[in-house]
Amino acid sequence: MLNIRRIYILALAALTMAACRLHAEEKFFRCELGIDGGCGYYVGDATPHIFQNVREAYGAGFRYMFDRRWSLRLKGMTQRIAGYKPDGTGFAAKEAGEWQNRLVNFDLVAEFNFLPYGSVWYDSRIKPVTPYIATGIGLSLYSQWQKATAYMPFIVGMKWRCSPHCTIHLAWEHDVYFADNLEGIDAYGNTYSLNGTNLMNMDVTGQLVAGVAIAFLQDKKVCRTCK
Repeated sequence: MLNIRRIYILALAALTMAACRLHAEEKFFRCELGIDGGCGYYVGDATPHIFQNVREAYGAGFRYMFDRRWSLRLKGMTQRIAGYKPDGTGFAAKEAGEWQNRLVNFDLVAEFNFLPYGSVWYDSRIKPVTPYIATGIGLSLYSQWQKATAYMPFIVGMKWRCSPHCTIHLAWEHDVYFADNLEGIDAYGNTYSLNGTNLMNMDVTGQLVAGVAIAFLQDKKVCRTCK
């Protein structure tokens, strides 16, 4: 009976040490640095629908994770917007030719993961894949850096932590500007004198992008079981 007790105690001690080691090996990285690329569109006086006159969009970002659900992301992105020139009455006409303008956007957004996010395989509560949403505030420079306006980004996406150091994501961003002159054409600037009274009259852009990020700045390993 004494030998059985000793074996039981030794087995229990071994399991406890193994669990402690697993918790101590948990890897949680506070920071991510990544790039994004995809397509972008513009919605305004010259283009009434999303995903029309699609052009390239690309950029880079830095993410700081407070925990497995909340993070802040600072990013920069540039995209080319395009549409048809006005026909002389304020309306876009294909026959009038095409205009183009480039935007350079910088924004800070707060991100929320719907699931606790990470690459820890032994804890079923932590998921390597999660949907997320984000919003914040940004500054846009356009018309060859001659004009600037603020905007509000709204983002929905999906993240996949494919390894402890690497995240892949797919995101759709919708940016609402506090301006109605992204086209750089006077005829499209506040066409119906509604700015200031109707937010729906402001210009909008969007991007559908995929990105990859590298994680770094690992938290100090803590053995929670052995406290």
